[in-house]
Amino acid sequence: MKNGLNQLVSSPMGAFVVLVVAASLEVLGDSFFQSGLYRSSGSGRSLWFVLGVAVLGSYGLCVNLPQWDFGKLLGVYVALFFVVAQVVAKVRFHQSPSTPILVGGGLIVAGGLVITFWKG
Repeated sequence: MKNGLNQLVSSPMGAFVVLVVAASLEVLGDSFFQSGLYRSSGSGRSLWFVLGVAVLGSYGLCVNLPQWDFGKLLGVYVALFFVVAQVVAKVRFHQSPSTPILVGGGLIVAGGLVITFWKG
């Protein structure tokens, strides 16, 4: 598995795919904890917590198994995390982003693009 991920992240598109998967796992794991804390009780609450731990553990493996310069990819990761978080907020919790979130998110995405593509 480790060798396969290393091979995958050796290409820009492969690294992008792994980062999208990682951001999705992190956001979903966090959303499972939110469901456990605020939207359930009893055994349902425990199930959300167990799912959150499993998904966040998978995120940790996805991000840390490949041997890559994660600091270099941090800009695009933060931008992807923001986008995925907004999608999950809308789909799972029916929360639409406000104007400040959209403006700030635009700055986050712009910063990710600068970090990713600035040559110098």
